[in-house]
Amino acid sequence: MKRLIATVVTAGLVMAAGAAQAELVRKQSPHPVGETVDRLEAVVKEKGLTVFARIDHAAGAKKAGMDLRPTELIIFGSPKVGTPLMQAEQTMGLDLPLKVLVWQDDGGQVWLAYETPADMGAARGLAKDNPVIQKVTGALDNFTSAAVKK
Repeated sequence: MKRLIATVVTAGLVMAAGAAQAELVRKQSPHPVGETVDRLEAVVKEKGLTVFARIDHAAGAKKAGMDLRPTELIIFGSPKVGTPLMQAEQTMGLDLPLKVLVWQDDGGQVWLAYETPADMGAARGLAKDNPVIQKVTGALDNFTSAAVKK
């Protein structure tokens, strides 16, 4: 009986942990990693957002004496948009500013990915149909689509 209870509890914890993860939007890019991030950065800046950081994970790995395929993270946002989300739920600051990861897989294909704003908000108690969440979702889709456009 104890074994059955332990199995049920473990399965429930695994399912709950999986449900809490935000969905990833993945897009293929026809451009190299650096160019994809450059294109995304240009679009973001053109729209008046701030790029807070670009992190080259492959360069970091190299400094540590390890190999990693090209992988970059870009962090960007707008206090005008993000602040209302944090006013509604201050822990949104854990998810903001927005982050987009661009990497090259072992087959040479370049990918771009980000967590859906609706799932990030829902994990913090915000409604998926929150108007600011919807605005961020549309903008993020537009920015990333422009970055991977041929």
